[in-house]
Amino acid sequence: MIVIPALNLRDGESVQLADAIEVARSWAAMGFARLHVTDLDAAAGRGANAAVITSLLHRIDAAIQVAGDVRTMDDVDRLLQAGAERVIVGTRAIEDASWLGDVAVQFPGRVVVSALVRDRRVATPDRRTTPRDVLSMVEDWNELPLAAVIVTVAQHDRRMRGTDLFLMEDLTEMSLHPVIAAGGITTQSELRDLEERGVSAAIVGWALATGGLDARILAEHFSQQ
Repeated sequence: MIVIPALNLRDGESVQLADAIEVARSWAAMGFARLHVTDLDAAAGRGANAAVITSLLHRIDAAIQVAGDVRTMDDVDRLLQAGAERVIVGTRAIEDASWLGDVAVQFPGRVVVSALVRDRRVATPDRRTTPRDVLSMVEDWNELPLAAVIVTVAQHDRRMRGTDLFLMEDLTEMSLHPVIAAGGITTQSELRDLEERGVSAAIVGWALATGGLDARILAEHFSQQ
């Protein structure tokens, strides 16, 4: 299992730390093979950080997966053409199965679906729970040529409470795609537990930014698949 450091962009800078390029460069230098970049402004519909993302894609020696209000085939194509290794799709992919199928077929192995989950139900971006069961949805995605599936546990995300190991174990048993865990991961022991349950990768953001997890130690133990 690998750890994927997360870089959240707002107003051209990293939310966690000031200089996005320098933070990403330091993580790559430590040996992290992949970074996760989210354009929070695009996701909130109040602008975009396209210039910063393009700079990251051109200047950082690591595979980068990009998220942030990706809703059209052109959005996916533009990011891949700019140098993203993978593109993360969320809200539209969950709401429009036909669109997700088209995108996955058009860009096989390059698209990752991200789902926010509360009590094993898929949640909306404003964290309202829907009737959709995440395990059933992941089973439907098995038919598509996706790169991976990201699952963020809503009640743990940003609260530093730890992850939902039982859900992650069920997901890895159900999914034919690699499962990436996100939300509330704060300790190395949690990372080991996720690894034991077959999770492919864990996205870690705030715990790295606040020093709760040491980036160098994680790079030493969780930087290679």
